[in-house]
Amino acid sequence: MASLPLLAQIGGKKSFEFLNVPTNARLAALGGVNASLRDRDLNFFYSNPALIGDTLSGVASAGYQFYVADIGQATFSYAHSFNRIGMVSFGVQHMGYGTIKSYDATGVETGDFTAGETALVVSKSHQISTFRFGANLKVAFSTLSGYRASAMMIDLGGVFIHPEKDFNVGLVIKNLGFTLSEYSATSSTALPFDVQLGTTFKPEHMPIRFSFTAYNLVKEDATYFNPDDNTDEPGTLDKVFRRINFGAEILFHRNVNVLVGYNYLIHQELKLEEAGGAAGLSLGFSARVKAFEFVFSRGAYVVGNAGYSFTLSADMNSILKRR
Repeated sequence: MASLPLLAQIGGKKSFEFLNVPTNARLAALGGVNASLRDRDLNFFYSNPALIGDTLSGVASAGYQFYVADIGQATFSYAHSFNRIGMVSFGVQHMGYGTIKSYDATGVETGDFTAGETALVVSKSHQISTFRFGANLKVAFSTLSGYRASAMMIDLGGVFIHPEKDFNVGLVIKNLGFTLSEYSATSSTALPFDVQLGTTFKPEHMPIRFSFTAYNLVKEDATYFNPDDNTDEPGTLDKVFRRINFGAEILFHRNVNVLVGYNYLIHQELKLEEAGGAAGLSLGFSARVKAFEFVFSRGAYVVGNAGYSFTLSADMNSILKRR
């Protein structure tokens, strides 16, 4: 039987890591991390609460992401304007891990169990001149074979909006909070805290909008290296690129865009030892028809494995007016 060795990964050291998974198809197509693409997609308040303005009020969105095996993520979002407090965004993010076989300490199968994690999010933003600030309040729940944990967190974000150019700079502090309950009396839950800084810009005479995002900025080292693997230790430039995500929107038409992203960290962590393949490369497209927008993305992991995301958004205000 042939085997394909994979490189080790640095993930899995924190609880509630599902909060770092892209919540929508556009974000997944742009590489999975973005802190500066504003007013394009309602679901971007999960990435940075300052990225959503009043123009998206009344928009509802639902999406699903297919991962390997029967793992999947469902996301629901809605933004509503209230008379006194303005627009507020609401979201539900649920990651289901399917059915998993259980074994005791001796290796004897003891049956099956299910696992899943859910986050409830409320978001608010406010603009002052060329700056917009926002905050997310979220409560996360995790259930793993009868063990349960919960936590309360906030995201604090800001974005600079150029008054004339298509140019933004965004900063977000993510998953700052505390645990409400632990999996067990002896467990110690660590939250996936992160700081991200990014920019999105469109050259004046080029039909492409670029996004660059630096993330894992609070980690001393975002690389995994095992000297026993007989591989060279990552150099300084390699370590820098592992903290940067690249995304681009090719603007074919105001209603049709092609999306591409490249995440070097994912490429390095998930590539095969003998062949890098397309790990870390993501592609997608978005199409808008009247009050509806559909976005699809495909993100490559290793040879033969990929994740697919679908997001459907609807402008409920426009639909209700027509009726």
